[in-house]
Amino acid sequence: MALDGILLHKIIPEIQSALPMRIQKIWEISNTEILFQTHGDAGKQQLLISCHSVYNRLLLTKRSYPTPSEPGNFVMVLRKYLEGASIESIEQAELDRWCVMTMRHHNNLGDLETLSLYIELMGKYANVILVSPEGKIIDALKRIPPFENSRRIVQTGAVFEPTPSQDKKDPFHTAAVDLEVPLTKQFGGFSPFLSKEVEYRMAHGQTFSSIMQEIEASHSLFIANENNEPVFHCIELQSIGPCREYPLFEGFDILYYHREEKDRIKQISGDIYHFCTRSLKHQQQKLPRLLKEYDDATDCDQWRIYGDLLYTYQITDTKGTNQIILNSLEDESPVKIPLDPKLDGRGNAKRCYNKYNKLKKGQTYLQEQIAITKNEISYFEGLLEQLDQADFNTASEIRQELIHQGYLKDQKNQKNRSRRKKKEELPHISEVIGTDGTKISFGRNNLQNEALTWHLAKKSEIWLHAKDYHGAHVVVHADAPSEETLRLAAMIAAYYSKGRNSSSVPVNWCPVSHLKKIPGAKPGMVQLGAYKTIYIDPEINELQRFGIDVG
Repeated sequence: MALDGILLHKIIPEIQSALPMRIQKIWEISNTEILFQTHGDAGKQQLLISCHSVYNRLLLTKRSYPTPSEPGNFVMVLRKYLEGASIESIEQAELDRWCVMTMRHHNNLGDLETLSLYIELMGKYANVILVSPEGKIIDALKRIPPFENSRRIVQTGAVFEPTPSQDKKDPFHTAAVDLEVPLTKQFGGFSPFLSKEVEYRMAHGQTFSSIMQEIEASHSLFIANENNEPVFHCIELQSIGPCREYPLFEGFDILYYHREEKDRIKQISGDIYHFCTRSLKHQQQKLPRLLKEYDDATDCDQWRIYGDLLYTYQITDTKGTNQIILNSLEDESPVKIPLDPKLDGRGNAKRCYNKYNKLKKGQTYLQEQIAITKNEISYFEGLLEQLDQADFNTASEIRQELIHQGYLKDQKNQKNRSRRKKKEELPHISEVIGTDGTKISFGRNNLQNEALTWHLAKKSEIWLHAKDYHGAHVVVHADAPSEETLRLAAMIAAYYSKGRNSSSVPVNWCPVSHLKKIPGAKPGMVQLGAYKTIYIDPEINELQRFGIDVG
């Protein structure tokens, strides 16, 4: 569900009240998102512009975002022109889904000039365009050359043409409604969803004017679920049912932060996804070949029998022959023996014995390779599951893990090798406090799991992990936790595993002292001694009650 003009109408005054703001830093947090770090009378603020085709929006946010080391061309242009500039005003074009921010900055000659930043939040056509005082485009996030759209060209040097007005009535200044015509065609700013909600309310006795007054007075965002998808607007969604009310900007963060977070992680660490997916596919294709080779190797005794028969019957002249049939020494049944036509009988017998010895010795090697391949498959499956649930820190630590394991090269250290060895810091460990005050810690990747289990947890504390799944190591920092705390810890272990969408997920638990490291195993792998099992349903609402991110 996308932003409509009415919601943008509610957002603009919230931002306008914080102006003027000076732009201190400009960051590209994904291919479609730009973050301005600003300072004004209200202190430090973060202004987020998203041109995502579905999640496009404009808001002030308090969330933390990653910053790629190499910004794109458009962000470099914005930094050149706008870092140090002051945002003076922001205005919406009637009730359309675009607005313009007026910026004042000093040019190369030191003269003060005014630039315009047009923000268009129109679904897949969403864009950010920087325009000079002369009305020419300096640059745009998404350039549109003439061969794509001859009516409206968006590229450097072109004259900027604003999006044409839709010439619709302003719903805040009219009470006349034609019930025979859809509201989206009569009024500016109306989306099909808002039109549905307003029509529902009018059908139940509420007047159009009172609904618009309620919209005008609102400073909240109401969020509900319809067909397992979130729907939202700035008034209570009576046509949907129960909904939650949030402050406007906080509501948008709750809606979109985690949804776009996965896109950002894939963009920032896409090579990790690609590498893990490619490595998993390679190992999955390798395993059947190894299993077939091992199956063939287990039939090695057949080659010894072939050699025995050739020697016993004293076969000599086999050159030019591909096979020979001899009677078995056990039951006189015929045995077909494949031959090398280049060799005589003695040479073929020797060839059979050599093949027998090779296959016999190869069984041990193949068993080792099969075990290694299965471990690699399990390892990369686990990494991909962790990446699916990862936040920025977790994804970054997975990259470091792959570097430490020798799968990836550390390009940064190769370019700038330091002679001093920095002390390695422990990875980030997530924590939550139970209702009785007991602390529960959990890891979300192998490095975090390793650090938590072997460096931070005490031997007497309780350790949990979802049975038969890749997932989080969870430690309850108590020797004898209450049943409620134990169930919360089990729920965390179940949620941060592949069983998160299942019911009655088995979770093993035991004191840390019952765990043992597996020699040569991948990070995060442990061997359990005596343990108990608890069955738990992962409940998102319960986890959210304790402040756990369940994006």
